[in-house]
Amino acid sequence: MASRFGTVLVGGGSGFIGSALSKVLRTAGYDVITVSRKPGVWQITWEDLASDGLPDNCVAVVSLAGQNILDPRRRWTPGFKQNVWASRVNTTKSLADAIQNTKTPPEVFATISGVGYYKPCQETEYTENSSGGDHDFLAELCRKWESAGNLPPELPVRRVIVRSGVVLGRHGGMIQQMFWPFYLGFGGPISSGTQYLPWIHLDDIVGIFFHAISNGHVSGILNGVAPQVITNSDFTKAFSRAMWRPAIIPVPKFALNLAFDKERAVIMTEGQKVVPKRTLEVGYKYKYPDIQSACKNLARLIYVDQM
Repeated sequence: MASRFGTVLVGGGSGFIGSALSKVLRTAGYDVITVSRKPGVWQITWEDLASDGLPDNCVAVVSLAGQNILDPRRRWTPGFKQNVWASRVNTTKSLADAIQNTKTPPEVFATISGVGYYKPCQETEYTENSSGGDHDFLAELCRKWESAGNLPPELPVRRVIVRSGVVLGRHGGMIQQMFWPFYLGFGGPISSGTQYLPWIHLDDIVGIFFHAISNGHVSGILNGVAPQVITNSDFTKAFSRAMWRPAIIPVPKFALNLAFDKERAVIMTEGQKVVPKRTLEVGYKYKYPDIQSACKNLARLIYVDQM
């Protein structure tokens, strides 16, 4: 039996953000089909998408696929960089092509990008209207990633692009990697700790996408960051206090450059002062607007999702 709200197709729906969004959508009454490399229940492959197109009664398409850039097991080789690029740009383009080829287009096409679009800087404050996308590999990736989802202007489909900051959640991303080091008392700031850390709780990045899907007035670029601007040191203090642990062992910049290569280590060693101006203007209400409440939620030893 079809849902009363229709079907949402999520590219990368089995990932960190995609699985959380899929859960929220299903709870709200949508049918959710994910696009992945392997077939499964309520799941199609990218080959299925190319040959069969969008599912019936598809009201929204979301692009969240992407190789983990900071996978510590992978060296920053030309081959891995190509995988990072293709897993974002090519998959988004595949979804855009499917939308253009369908007889009944969805109401909205929402895609994720990153705040790496903006050049790291300690002085400039970036809003959704700020320029960028041309200063390094990651910025160019964001620009191509966003443009891969462009649709002909005559198509009646709302386009939403969410430029995400560092997503904080217990089952993926930065928190998953640092929880036990912090719990054991080995946490500390990265490099000087003075660099900005554009961040957002997992519940809120999911909430922004859900808000965009379910509200017809939302379109354009949204900065997927929390309204509170913090530095890496601010995060370190908040997380360690929430865990009742010291955090005095810094991670040197040269060590991260050596382990990850300088080109991608910049995600951790440098940062941008990004504010969610349009995100607030379109009416999104944050569940975790400040780092203290976010860290209090994420620091529990036994963690149960609240979504």
